[in-house]
Amino acid sequence: MKELTKAEEQVMQILWEEKKAFVKEILSHFPEPRPAYNTVSTIVRILEKKGFVSHEEFGKSHRYYPLVQKEEYRDERFSDLMKGYFNNSMKQVLSHFSDADKLDIREADEMIRMLEEIRKKSEKK
Repeated sequence: MKELTKAEEQVMQILWEEKKAFVKEILSHFPEPRPAYNTVSTIVRILEKKGFVSHEEFGKSHRYYPLVQKEEYRDERFSDLMKGYFNNSMKQVLSHFSDADKLDIREADEMIRMLEEIRKKSEKK
């Protein structure tokens, strides 16, 4: 799966939220100053060429919808991040966040609870 540019990802976030949208509706989600209509239209057509979206025709108008689910894209990007920066090691990921003081104590406690649940499930197998 191809990686999206920042602009493409912004449009996909909107389509994932809205499920289906015309370019004009996509544009309304952007903060001021909004990009030009033609810019968003071009981005959507690029996403269509990449296989991320498709459309339904309503006369001369097109309503776009995602072909790739947000979770699928997220999982692919996270996998790439793990391989590229953390040697595919969740331990290194957790170490990064704890070393960088980016994990508060409540989140750490919640992660410990989640890891304990994972251990219990694996012991039952």
